[in-house]
Amino acid sequence: MKKNKITEIIKLDKNRNIEISTGKLAKQADGSVEVRMGNTVLLATVVSNREFKDVDFLPLTVDYREKFYAAGRFPGGFFKREARPSENEILTMRLVDRVLRPLFPKDYHAETQIMIQLLSYDKNCAADSLAGLAASAALSISDIPFAGPISEVRVCRIDGEFIVNPKIEDILKSDIEIMVGASSESVIMVEGEMQEVSEEEMLEVIKIAHEAIKKQCEAQEKLAKTLKVVKREYVKKDENKEIIKKVEKEYGEKILKIITSYLPKQERRQSFEDLREKLLSSFSEEELESIEDNLNKSFDNLVKEKMRENVLSSGNRLDGRKLDEIRNITCDIDYLPSVHGSAVFTRGETQALVTTTLGTSQDVKKIDEPTKEGFDNFYLHYNFPPFSTGEARPIRGTSRREIGHGNLAQRAIKNMIPEDFGYTIRIVSEILESNGSSSMASVCGGILSLMDAGVPIKKPVSGIAMGLIKSDNNYAVLSDILGDEDFLGDMDFKVTGTKDGITACQMDIKIQGLTYEILQKALEQARKGRLFILDKMNESIKTPRKELKPHIPQIIKIKIPKDMIRYVIGPGGKVIQELQAETNTTISIEEEDNHGIVEIFGENGDNIKQAVKEIENITYVPKTGDIFKGEIKAIKPFGAFIAVTPKIDGFLHISEISHERVENIEEHLKEKDIIEVKITEIDPKTGKIRLSKKILDKKEDN
Repeated sequence: MKKNKITEIIKLDKNRNIEISTGKLAKQADGSVEVRMGNTVLLATVVSNREFKDVDFLPLTVDYREKFYAAGRFPGGFFKREARPSENEILTMRLVDRVLRPLFPKDYHAETQIMIQLLSYDKNCAADSLAGLAASAALSISDIPFAGPISEVRVCRIDGEFIVNPKIEDILKSDIEIMVGASSESVIMVEGEMQEVSEEEMLEVIKIAHEAIKKQCEAQEKLAKTLKVVKREYVKKDENKEIIKKVEKEYGEKILKIITSYLPKQERRQSFEDLREKLLSSFSEEELESIEDNLNKSFDNLVKEKMRENVLSSGNRLDGRKLDEIRNITCDIDYLPSVHGSAVFTRGETQALVTTTLGTSQDVKKIDEPTKEGFDNFYLHYNFPPFSTGEARPIRGTSRREIGHGNLAQRAIKNMIPEDFGYTIRIVSEILESNGSSSMASVCGGILSLMDAGVPIKKPVSGIAMGLIKSDNNYAVLSDILGDEDFLGDMDFKVTGTKDGITACQMDIKIQGLTYEILQKALEQARKGRLFILDKMNESIKTPRKELKPHIPQIIKIKIPKDMIRYVIGPGGKVIQELQAETNTTISIEEEDNHGIVEIFGENGDNIKQAVKEIENITYVPKTGDIFKGEIKAIKPFGAFIAVTPKIDGFLHISEISHERVENIEEHLKEKDIIEVKITEIDPKTGKIRLSKKILDKKEDN
């Protein structure tokens, strides 16, 4: 790599540019680039080892990290340094990985690591929309084999106008927000959320994104040409054509017979393994030492080829369904008696047990990242245990896949939650069986559990995963794909939506040359599938319960004057803590504009009413004409001081105690007694309050 800094400029629009440069930083990496937009700066590096690993896949790692110093901030926590990646960082890693991985040679098995770091952050320029460009540029100027370049852009529709890589504050105003990854020739990845848009609108936004990506790919090609990049040579394993022919001749029909037997997943896989074992056992141990890998690879390729041929020729799939046929669906709600909302959604051999839990503002998820701060009061967690696929393997924390699938389901549902719903909502999807599109089962089960809990969602949402088998000009679009159809096929396209439009999508393409005609067909077929699934869900529960279940804690919110917040909290939190203990409730207070919002959360309605009454007493603002019961704080010869609020006393003059003349005040009143009085006057200048007791007593006639 040259030591002089070389730069290419991408004109995003008349006011904004993206700058790609190399030759200044991290020059010992195989490829290194800086990407700048405004004051946002990313550094992307890539290194690929010369030695191959003894595996049959590409050991690629994509790592994206946001440094707190980039935003002029300190990390939280005890150690005050960046630790494990945030969910946002993991989601960005996945976005980049999914576009790059299909473009490496299938036989390239060298350990490859791409690292993308946010070094400087501009609040007007979202860093995640530049990460794919940075990674691709680093690969393009390296000698690593790569069929790129690619890029990724975010497109949002704001007030009817499509904007590429908009300002962060504008993203929140959009009704379509979508990330698209593509090469100059074809779209590879799509992910985003929408507010019930049509299939035509979605196609339009993908096309706009692709046009922007073509310009970014052109800039990378110019940079590589300037550097005169030559890709490295590597030793390629020769295919043993004799073995391929032998496997095809002796096992082709047997494989096809298993495929057309339409067996359940585990039986089908066991049948293939038995057939594989028969193939391997036909050779001696000495022969297998040199050809076992070729035998396994030939067998797997033949399974893939026969499955694809059968779909294209007969229109029948691995489980016997037609191309647009949905598997059998059952929906069970209120499955778990003690939880707030629950549902079991089963579609074929995929099953999700999904729960909804309602909580207070204290249960919100805090977000503290270099590029994002705030709180989420709706979040969805997705768990994928090994038993769901009949496997036994160690569980080492939440996987990137679990985070990605959970995020997709969360985005699919979140716009259907009413803005004024007072609860924090947590949905958990436990995948109990998996054979294709458990994330879409999580969407369907999540909606059912919300309705079971009584959350007044705007509309139900369903989701479906679409697949593709393509050979030359012949292709088949598959609805509701199986796990094997995902693995052996050319596309995994997940679409969620209501009866009126799309709410979220995620698409991964494994081949070059996906046409918009195919994409349009997939979207229309997905729409019909979504509506079919919605009808099945409606058979179980059509609208949310009218009331929350009796065991769901209630929330009441009241407004109080801002200057009264400190009195409710008390010194060191004493007042609010005592009130929570006395009423067995959870109480939280947030400032909002010029007042405070007090949230009272409890399982017993009487306890909540008591807490409300106590808070109203504490925050009471006196007004002339008000009648209340107050404690006598002090007695003087000329009158008594009565507690109007915890911090304000009013004065009851001796002449206002009784209609009769009072000679000795202590014969009528005692300190700490509670008496009923009326406010007769509040001095506008001093705020002094005058009270009367006799005004409430009926004067007896002589």
